Amino acid sequence: MTDPISPPLPIETLPRPRPMSAQRAAEALEASFLAEMLKFAGFGEQQNTFSGGAGEAQFATFHREALAGQIVRRGGLGLADIIAQSLRESGDAR
Repeated sequence: MTDPISPPLPIETLPRPRPMSAQRAAEALEASFLAEMLKFAGFGEQQNTFSGGAGEAQFATFHREALAGQIVRRGGLGLADIIAQSLRESGDAR
């Protein structure tokens, strides 16, 4: 009878994840920051009972994250460049 469970792959054969560049990591951090600031400012909140109900509230987070990503891609607040430079200077960048 054969063993139905195959042995695990050796660690050497697993693909290694590619590290994220300092600039991409900094842009992701700036986008997260902007999404939280948009949330704090009330962007995407329901205005009245005819605004869209629970569905609107559930998808408002996706809308804020998409908007924050677009803001960063168009230049953002400039935080990504500062963060990326700091990562490069500290030696944590790849």
